[in-house]
Amino acid sequence: MPSAMDIFGYSIYAGNTELFVGAKGVINTLNPHSYVLARKDWQFREALKSADWLIPDGVGIVMAVKFLNGKNIHRIAGSDLHETILRSLNEKKGSCFYLGSSERTLKIIREKVSLKFPYIRTGSFSPPFKEKFSNNDSDAMIEAANDFQPDVLFVGMTAPKQEKWVHEHRLEFNATLICCIGAVFDFYAGTVKRSGRIWIRLGLEWLPRLLREPRRLWKRNFISTPLFLFYVFMEKGKRVFGRIRKK
Repeated sequence: MPSAMDIFGYSIYAGNTELFVGAKGVINTLNPHSYVLARKDWQFREALKSADWLIPDGVGIVMAVKFLNGKNIHRIAGSDLHETILRSLNEKKGSCFYLGSSERTLKIIREKVSLKFPYIRTGSFSPPFKEKFSNNDSDAMIEAANDFQPDVLFVGMTAPKQEKWVHEHRLEFNATLICCIGAVFDFYAGTVKRSGRIWIRLGLEWLPRLLREPRRLWKRNFISTPLFLFYVFMEKGKRVFGRIRKK
């Protein structure tokens, strides 16, 4: 993986989004919450580590890399990645397919893409809303995407379900690039409001979202984030102690 930075055994992509233009493989994202979930879920952990690119979609990951490795990397939000890829597809008159979310959200996405990026051919499929897909469900999802033959497949079914499902079926798709971008579907459609630019620049994009959706996001911010910080400081302590012992 080019331009990668290791943290907790994960190779974090440290480049810019332009690399993904015309790339082939799977893109997953890592943030403090997904890291904490993956510690207890080996399938999720394997899916994240097997991605061709694991992007730092969380200011906590960026800060941890700086604190542990002394290196500066840039956060790549899923929304920014999505926008970069759409611009490239529009220039090349390419195609993309949206797999996930509701029919209403997908309709809004297709209409918005067609207005802003008129040279992109778009398709979509809304899978059943359930915790685990049956074999028939998966077959229908794969068939819908492959029949469309997209250059890029965007998957938005929330973590860790989307990453584990893509990891299991990635070889069955004929799309060049597969991107697991979760909440971006709702952000782009406007069904869920993304935090304003000032919050993003301050590294506090999570705060307005927490205030709007406290029931859904409180565990992420009040359990996963403190745990992640604990693991970061523990790792730092191990490294410092290891250097002292070698002297």
